[in-house]
Amino acid sequence: IQQQLLIEKLHCFIECKLYMDVCASFAAVLASFRGTVQHGLPLEIGDTVQILEKCEGMVLVLYTSYVEGIFPSSYIHLKNAHVKNKGQFETVIPDEDSVITEMTSTLRDWGAMWKQLYVKNEGDLFHRLWHVMNEILDLRRQVLVGHLTHDRLRDVKQHITARLDWGNEQLGLDLVPRREFSMVDPDEISVTELYRLMEHRHRKKETSTPASTHHLFVHVKSLMSANLGEELEVFFHIYDGRENRPLSERFFVRLNKSGLPKSPEKTERQCTLFVDLGSSDLRKDVYIVVHIIRIGRMGAGEKKNQCNVQYRRPFGCAVVSIADLLTADSKDDHLLKVYTCNTESEWSQIHENIIKKANSRYNLSGSNTGLAVALQLLHGDIDQLRREYMVLFTRGVSITRKLGFSDVIMPGEMRNDLYITLEKGEFEKGGKSVARNVEITVYVLDIDGQILKGHVAAGSGEPSVDEYHSLVLYHNNSPRWGDQIKLPIPVDMFRGSHVRFEFRHCSTKDKGEKKLFGYSFVPLMQEDGRTLPDGTHELIIHKCEENTSLADCSRYLKLPFSKANLPSNNQTLKGTKESFWITSFLCSTKLTQNGDMLDLLKWRAHPERINDSLSKLKEIDGSEIVKFLQDTLDTLFGILDESSQRYGLKVFDSLVHIINLLQDSKFQHFKPVMDTYIESHFAGALSYRDLIKVLKWYVDRIVDAEHQDHIQQVLKASEYIFKYIIQSRRLFSLATGGQNEEEFRVCIHELFMSIRFFLSQENKGTTPVAQTQAVFLRTFPAIYSELLKIFTVREVAGFVRETLGSLPTTVHPDCPLEAVKLQCIAKTVESQLYINPESRCILLPVVLRVLQAHMQEQRDLVMCAQILSSMLSLIKKEENGTEPVVSEEVELIVESLLGVLLRTILEISNRPQPAGTSMRLQFQDVTGEFVACLLALLRQMSDKHYQKLLQAFSSKDDLRVRPRHLSLFPSIHICLVIITTVLYLSDVWDSYFYLSVIFINQPCLQLESFSPSKRKKILEKYGDMRVMMGCEIFSMWQNLGEHKLNFIPAMIGPFLEVTLVPQPDLRNVMIPIFHDMMDWEQRRSGNFKQVEAKLIDKLDSLMSEGKGDETYRELFNSILLKKIERETWRESGISLIATVTRLMERLLDYRDCMKLGEVDGKKIGCTVSLLNFYKTELNKEEMYIRYIHKLYDLHLKAQNYTEASYTLLLYDELLEWSDRPLREFLNYPMQSEWQRKEYLHLTIIQNFDRGKCWENGIILCRELADQYESYYDYRNLSKMRMMEASLYDKIMDQQRLEPEFFRVGFYGKKFPFFLRNKEFVCRGHDYERLEAFQQRMLNEFPHAIAMQHVNQPDQTIYQADAQYLQIYAVTPIPDSQDVLQRDGVPDNIKSFYKFNHIWRFRYDRPFHKGTKDKENEFKSLWVERTTLTLIQSLPGISRWFEVEKRELVEVSPLENAIEVIENKNLQLRTLITQCQSRQMQNINPLTMCLNGVIDAAVNGGLARYQEAFFVKDYIMNHPEDGEKIGRLRELMFEQAHILEYGLAVHEKFVPQDMRPLHKKLVDQFHLMKSSLGIQEFPAYVRASPVHFTNGSPRTCRNSVPSIISPDGGRGVARRSLFSYPAVNRYSSSSLSSQASNEVSNITGQSESSDEVFNMQPSPSTSSLSSNHSASPNVTSSAPSSARGSPQMAEKHKHSRENACLSPRERPVSAIFPNPLDPAQVSTHIHLHLQIQHSNMPFIAIVHMPAPSSWSLDSVKEGMPHSSDSGGRMLCPPKILHLVSNSPVLSGSYSSGISSLSRCSVSEASGTEFPTGDHPPHQLPPPTTLPNSVSSSSDEPIRRENKTPPPYSVYERNNPRRPVPLPHSLSIPPQTDPPALPPKPHQLRTGSMKLDGTADPRVPRPRPLPRKVSQL
Repeated sequence: IQQQLLIEKLHCFIECKLYMDVCASFAAVLASFRGTVQHGLPLEIGDTVQILEKCEGMVLVLYTSYVEGIFPSSYIHLKNAHVKNKGQFETVIPDEDSVITEMTSTLRDWGAMWKQLYVKNEGDLFHRLWHVMNEILDLRRQVLVGHLTHDRLRDVKQHITARLDWGNEQLGLDLVPRREFSMVDPDEISVTELYRLMEHRHRKKETSTPASTHHLFVHVKSLMSANLGEELEVFFHIYDGRENRPLSERFFVRLNKSGLPKSPEKTERQCTLFVDLGSSDLRKDVYIVVHIIRIGRMGAGEKKNQCNVQYRRPFGCAVVSIADLLTADSKDDHLLKVYTCNTESEWSQIHENIIKKANSRYNLSGSNTGLAVALQLLHGDIDQLRREYMVLFTRGVSITRKLGFSDVIMPGEMRNDLYITLEKGEFEKGGKSVARNVEITVYVLDIDGQILKGHVAAGSGEPSVDEYHSLVLYHNNSPRWGDQIKLPIPVDMFRGSHVRFEFRHCSTKDKGEKKLFGYSFVPLMQEDGRTLPDGTHELIIHKCEENTSLADCSRYLKLPFSKANLPSNNQTLKGTKESFWITSFLCSTKLTQNGDMLDLLKWRAHPERINDSLSKLKEIDGSEIVKFLQDTLDTLFGILDESSQRYGLKVFDSLVHIINLLQDSKFQHFKPVMDTYIESHFAGALSYRDLIKVLKWYVDRIVDAEHQDHIQQVLKASEYIFKYIIQSRRLFSLATGGQNEEEFRVCIHELFMSIRFFLSQENKGTTPVAQTQAVFLRTFPAIYSELLKIFTVREVAGFVRETLGSLPTTVHPDCPLEAVKLQCIAKTVESQLYINPESRCILLPVVLRVLQAHMQEQRDLVMCAQILSSMLSLIKKEENGTEPVVSEEVELIVESLLGVLLRTILEISNRPQPAGTSMRLQFQDVTGEFVACLLALLRQMSDKHYQKLLQAFSSKDDLRVRPRHLSLFPSIHICLVIITTVLYLSDVWDSYFYLSVIFINQPCLQLESFSPSKRKKILEKYGDMRVMMGCEIFSMWQNLGEHKLNFIPAMIGPFLEVTLVPQPDLRNVMIPIFHDMMDWEQRRSGNFKQVEAKLIDKLDSLMSEGKGDETYRELFNSILLKKIERETWRESGISLIATVTRLMERLLDYRDCMKLGEVDGKKIGCTVSLLNFYKTELNKEEMYIRYIHKLYDLHLKAQNYTEASYTLLLYDELLEWSDRPLREFLNYPMQSEWQRKEYLHLTIIQNFDRGKCWENGIILCRELADQYESYYDYRNLSKMRMMEASLYDKIMDQQRLEPEFFRVGFYGKKFPFFLRNKEFVCRGHDYERLEAFQQRMLNEFPHAIAMQHVNQPDQTIYQADAQYLQIYAVTPIPDSQDVLQRDGVPDNIKSFYKFNHIWRFRYDRPFHKGTKDKENEFKSLWVERTTLTLIQSLPGISRWFEVEKRELVEVSPLENAIEVIENKNLQLRTLITQCQSRQMQNINPLTMCLNGVIDAAVNGGLARYQEAFFVKDYIMNHPEDGEKIGRLRELMFEQAHILEYGLAVHEKFVPQDMRPLHKKLVDQFHLMKSSLGIQEFPAYVRASPVHFTNGSPRTCRNSVPSIISPDGGRGVARRSLFSYPAVNRYSSSSLSSQASNEVSNITGQSESSDEVFNMQPSPSTSSLSSNHSASPNVTSSAPSSARGSPQMAEKHKHSRENACLSPRERPVSAIFPNPLDPAQVSTHIHLHLQIQHSNMPFIAIVHMPAPSSWSLDSVKEGMPHSSDSGGRMLCPPKILHLVSNSPVLSGSYSSGISSLSRCSVSEASGTEFPTGDHPPHQLPPPTTLPNSVSSSSDEPIRRENKTPPPYSVYERNNPRRPVPLPHSLSIPPQTDPPALPPKPHQLRTGSMKLDGTADPRVPRPRPLPRKVSQL
């Protein structure tokens, strides 16, 4: 019940749309829900929903994406949310951190794209994105938990946003503008701010500023050495090789005897960070120096003794350049080589020697010795490092400081480190024979003489100790140590403390006792308060041998400590030779070594030194001044208060010096210290008077002063001077209650008057005064905030306005003041003073005046853009609060800057971009910022502003210019308001429409290209603005009325571009405009040709850019057809729409095909289709020529050179041999028509040559030679004749591959339009046979299904939403029979005419009609012959052409038998002729053929024909076949006659080992004659004239009787077999079983009868039945018996279904097997055994194989037929001889089929035998029958009823011209061939003038206009 109630409420919500006002809560889906219940809402996990109502039944009413439904409440998690922008485009925003919301949305988008990366095989990005997504999810959990600290949360958010931005950039998504890690709302900020955010982020990434502070991380791993055994001390420090001094203190690590860190658990003792390295320290000559000290015996090789005293002794040194770390992998460990010094006395200089590579002074300590350390350079300040490398600092790392302060001194930094370096000493022997082993012990003692505990440090890393022991140099009285120690003594303990150095001799004897022999000391602070000065000190060595003498330090502190401090009368100590040198360096923030600083601070103690101290202040180091900044300032103002008259100027100068000192980058961080002092500690209440007075004095002297340097220093400090002035006045007012207020104001006004006076001085060039003015303007904006502390906003604004207004107005190009003035304006706009609306209205005119001047002069545009951007950003912030003020300001800006802003954008957009990278980036920045300013300004303008702007235009001409300016910016939809208010200007209307089109097509509105989340956000917030703008366009168009004609056809292209946008609503709105255009054009002109022409022109260019789709084509067609239903011009409109729709179909197909990678048949076919469409239907000549060249380029890329020639010939045929000039077009220069045609001829000839189509090239050579001859250009004529001769040579010398031809049917609606439900014949590639072609087609159409039969498909296949391919091979039927039949024409010439200019192709399929006679299957064996006629001959402009006509006839069994015997007779004649002319290498081919025919005849082959056709029943039932039966009988007798003659020739040439076989053949021949009942040959055979050339048998051309008309009462039109050329069938019988052994011996093969029997028969070559020739994807459709294996009994019967007749001859490799190939011989034997197995006494097996895809040597020939007007066949085929010298005769001689199988004779030619001493035997030819057709009727009929484009090289003007042969190869009328054939060009003209009348039923193409002369 509750669910039903809920559903009813849902209906109520849906009907009333109450959900618009309801928003209870927001939820996220936790689990997917299928929504199978009624009104259930299917949801996926992660979806968000807005809840409308909840009921107790755990069911919710909700909607998501504006879809309502219900589902269980347990599937969601409720979240707090709020609705933004309530209404039509409201947005529900969850109440959570914006970063979390963004993460959720972004990860959803990434999820879908991440999977696509896997599909696209982008593995690297796939895995990286996967890791980043997991990382973001982990960080998201941390943020959601809410346990992070504020700093940690900030770091996590920064890390998340960085990862989000990285992923968006990698995936090509939008980058998000942010503030404090959150996405900004574009409605809340101005356009300029938004641009700045993105540009700043882009610039930050592009030009990231390098860090100025660097740090070196060092981690000591181990020391590897073979001779360890003692503990080691390792010291690291950074060393400056240029200045030969250390840059840092030392890092100290202790290693155990194994070379590992002594305290591995304390990482701070192994790791350190050398901090505060400057950029100047990262040089090649800065090194990391490592000194290694061993702790042990004096000598490294000493034997163990009882002495346990250990000494610090030198071990080795390592050096590495810090520059090497900049390029090295930071993760790799470094193994530092350790060197030892050759002489121990040079230990202190070993690192210098290594750096200088003084190899003689050091060597490697060992080949295996090395120090393993990790070194890494880190960049940024130390706080940043603590955040980024938290683990590093958490586990512990020691800090190693620089010697001295860093490049930047931070206030509050506390250091008090005294560094002492033990340099060297000079000692006496002390009565010993050898030098001493001196060790120094260092102590620090306080004022009481007590040793300070833990104040001596050998280096960072180890804790400080009480004393330090130096290393010991063996037997050296002048040791040099170079040991550095640090004394971190507190400041309060410095006074009275001293350092004592005790010297001991370390004896290697006497149990290793260390004997004291002297000491030195040095106090740390002098009596006047100065510390020990930095530098080298020579200390006095006092003698002392007892430790007790040092117990009371007061005794020796009275002694002198340094020889530099000795009185002149103390000669005793001065003369001593013993000395000790140390170097001290103090780094302290509290102590000073400078006496002048102490004198200044103690000025009250010495008043007489004040003047000197103030003068010397400028000489004191800045670091000393900032140490005591507050004390110094108190001193200066104290002096000023007490003696202002005397010291006022010097105090002022000192104050200026200190202020300017803080401008230095090293001390700039002390500015807050001074600010704090002014606010909290400054007490000079009377100082303002003196400061104003002195400052005014300086300002008044500016104009007259010769030297401006000091004055400029004063003005640089004016900011802080005013701070002191204002604070002093405030203190005075507080103390006195505001006395002397007027006096103070007067002083300030006078001061500003002086300032305005010196600013108003005009200067030419860079004069000193101009430089001083620039200095003041740079600091002037900093004064505003101080003045506001006392003066009102309007007063300060007045000061600023008057001061800036006093600047000179004249501009000098070389004056730097202009740029500084603009910088001052920029700082003013960004100041607090300008933010206040009250002061802004005062300052704005001044700012606008300066901006306008600079923008007009095109100077400092970057700064101008920044200023304008800041101004507009401020207006956006305050538009809600002070709307009237904002309106006034916008009005001022529009009046002053809008025009100049537009001009500026136009000018900088038209400028060429600068060459430099930085300049180019700056150029792009300023352009973008100005456009952002324009957008922001237009966004702020109201209707009132636009009205005022229009009123300001002085003329309509000025108004016309503006919209063109605005049209540069496609995203400015607001500027349309300007244009819509001026409807009376036609060019403004143009601008309106153009700008609207640009707005709709801008990339940022193409929602289809966006991610789902982005698209959803835009639609929720704005809707689809393209549809809105489209409605505006439609509305405006309707308002035009009769003025629409002014925009036709100009607006057709723009509107068409809009309709191509893939937005259905927009298309529905805009497409009807075309109907309106057609209607108005029809009214005006009576037609709409202009509309049609413009549509067609624009469609091609727009669709080639990727616009439009199939949906658009259907929508365009349906909408316009519906619109024109009731129009009077409906018929012509339908024609136009149909034409445009067909063009779209072809353009879409063309675009889809061009997206493919490689050139394939689909691309070429599509281009041909489009080319023909432009030519025949549209008559668009220029587009036709363009696509000719596109097709030409495709052919060249695919290396289809012949097709490329034919293609380019299309353009060539459009030109004439004239001198008319042609314009530049495509890649052709401006030239005459003759020159272009010459160039085309040469190019075509070259491509014909490359395509081996030399005959066609010869014709063009002759045509070009005629032109050269007519112009007497004998040089080129000679070259052309030589080229022609070379082509003749190539015809005779080079071999051409004979191509295969394939019929391909494309069925189904999924094919492109130009292929859909059509069949083509394709010319295969070189070496391409059926299997390869089938596979290629299936690769081109991977979704196609290969049809399993060769029958024509039914309508279900035609209409299927799929792709079906039907492929099989076909045989060409050449037209040039006269050349092929002519005697003496070489094969190389004939081969061209067999496979070129082919219009017709044939395919044969055998079948049984009626009841099949199992005893004699020849009785019912028919052949279905299909003839395909193409629309163009092959080859042509494509490798395939469509089938135009399909003819189907059936060949009767009798006709089939006649053809089989004819072919076999011709084969025998040819072989005999070749044998007689000795063209055979051996006699085997003739032997095999004779054996096959005779053996088959003996075993019943011819008898089967006798049984089938010579019986009384057949003759009685078929009286119309009487003549054919007679012809069959004649052929049988003729075959016997030829066999007898062949045996005679065979006997002459047969070798001795084959004599037994010959004898057997003779015996079997006699049996054959007796079986046929032949005792002697009939008279007509004996009396027939001789038809063998030179005595060989030859068939007479006219020996075949005419056939009977096929108009008998049959259902299928039966044409006589003689109507068609004989098919090439070279098949002979199997060998008889009796002769198998002999044949095996001949061929070199012997096999057992079982093996032979089990062999496969020669496979059928039917394209769909052969298991050899068919593609794996195309299987045979023939009955199983047709492809059967001999293992099955049924297949031994050799039923005629097994033999699918092919349209092509069997390849000769399958017909004439190589005599050396045993496999094929065994195949013949096996097939013969099959015949025997079938229990047939004799049978003729008719084998009709399909076109082969096996052999490259196939003979492919057919002959055309002739018919009379009644359709009857008149011309019998011409029986020709096989080519006697053909190279293709090297193949197989038997295909395993009987001698009565059909063989083709169409390509045979007779070859005359050479005259010899032994003339061959003569064989009478068959008798010519009386009713034979004369030879004159044998000429093939030319096809003249076609109207294609002129593709043939022989065609010029007629619509469908015949293809004449080269006349040099044509047959002359006389019987005897002439000695030399006539030249082809002599008959060329006549051949061109064949009857070209077209079939009136075929529409003629539109005539081309002669504008082609310009192309």
